[in-house]
Amino acid sequence: MIQFANPSADLFIPDDFEPSQALGRTTHLGVGAHQDDLEVMALHGILACYKQPQKWFGGVTVTNGAGSSRTNEYADYTDEQMQDVRAEEQRKAAVVGEFGFVAQLGYPSSTVKQPGNSDFAADLRTILAATKPEVVYTHNLADKHDTHVAVVVPLIRALREMPADERPAEVYGVEVWRDLNWLLDDEKVLLNMANRPNLVRALISIFDSQISGGKRYDLALEGRLRSNATFFDSHAVDDMTLASYAMDLKPLVDDPSLDIAAYVDGHR
Repeated sequence: MIQFANPSADLFIPDDFEPSQALGRTTHLGVGAHQDDLEVMALHGILACYKQPQKWFGGVTVTNGAGSSRTNEYADYTDEQMQDVRAEEQRKAAVVGEFGFVAQLGYPSSTVKQPGNSDFAADLRTILAATKPEVVYTHNLADKHDTHVAVVVPLIRALREMPADERPAEVYGVEVWRDLNWLLDDEKVLLNMANRPNLVRALISIFDSQISGGKRYDLALEGRLRSNATFFDSHAVDDMTLASYAMDLKPLVDDPSLDIAAYVDGHR
């Protein structure tokens, strides 16, 4: 049985597997701050596992969605109503993307941004111990959204606490609220999203509360992915049509002596 520190946390398993088995089959794990972050920065993992019986994507959404932007038909929704809507959208995305599970931890953003939040960190350790993923996707450390950075720093610390032989082989900090085009080419990890562009569109479009509510994430995401693929190399014909950029965070996980802030500064 998987126990989270927050009693309002929601664990959803689309195919109704027993929880420990559902988490235990995970090969690719995404850890994001908000509902729809997984469908932006962990697309590579979702696509890698889709229709692959030996690969399973698991998702973690840390916050409760109460602070979401809203207009049009969502303009008068209370924070409580928005939480319900966004949680349901995330569950729908898990069904469409055929996730192995999605855990919505349900913390307010203000709580996540408190340094040393022990409940949040404990939940991350619980999930990592249950999943032991091969690949992890999360926010990049230069993301301009402070809640995103507040998620990734405790995640790195939790990954460092794992036994060396259980740590993921790959850990990526991917674009959301700031592109990574400014990285030198040899510092960029290029994640190819070319297979199933229809699924890329479908997943982000599920989040109607954001798109109809005033943020055209569907258009913006596809535009960024197409731009990355085309503008990556000025002297070569495109060999992919959709691509995301990521920072390689694996060195930070494997060497606890590395300072996280200094690591980011080293990419400037």
